[in-house]
Formats: sequence, C-alpha cells, structure tokens
Amino acid sequence: MKDGKEHIFDPLRKKWVRLTPEEWVRQNFLQYLLQVKQYPASLIAVEKEIIVGELKKRFDILVYKNDLPWLLIECKEMNIPVEEAVFHQLLRYQSALQASHIIITNGNETKGWTTKEQGIIHLDSIPDYDN
Repeated sequence: MKDGKEHIFDPLRKKWVRLTPEEWVRQNFLQYLLQVKQYPASLIAVEKEIIVGELKKRFDILVYKNDLPWLLIECKEMNIPVEEAVFHQLLRYQSALQASHIIITNGNETKGWTTKEQGIIHLDSIPDYDN
C-alpha cells in the first residue's frame, strides 16, 4: 500500500508499480512468459515509450530476439473486450516496431498474429522463444 493504493513489484522494471486492473493482466502475462514459456527476462521490455507518427506512446510488453522486436503484446484490463479497436491500437504500435508477432490479451482472452510479407496470419498459440 502506498498513498492508499495497492502496488505490486514488477521484477522486470525492478520497481513497485500501482496495481491497476491493466497492470494485473500485464504482470500475470509476464509471469506466464517467464515461468511457462521460459522467455529470457533480459530480453523483455515493459512499458517503454515509442514514437508513433508524431505521438509519444507506450507499449505494454516487447520481447526481443536477435536484437530485433520479436513479440509485441498489448494488455487490456479484463472488462475491455479484445476487439477491433484494440487491434488497431496494436497495429499502430506495430507500424513503429515491426515485431514478428503481435498479441492482445485481457487476461481472459488472448489473440495473436504473425506478421509476414504476405500479411497478418492468426496464431494458434503463443510462440515458443526457442523456435
């Protein structure tokens, strides 16, 4: 508790952050990536600023592979549906980052796509880091 608000320690940012509904989803998804999928923590960026057009924005999670953006993840709180408006937000971030894979999650529902020259292809599962 800090200032009457709940906080959670983010091991990747190495600091306490306010526990909002979106942060709850982000922290749980990060733990899934680290513990279940065995993604390397040193190659995951959280809540970093990027320039999209002329606007400053912040992505939720970006995983790097071979020094390039590999997996871009947009987190929403549980009551925000994973729908077209969120997909368009993710695509705006993707235009600046050019990740190989993009994912949207609200903790209940997760959708993902691989980005290829021929277009965007739906993912059946979250990619393994080793492949």
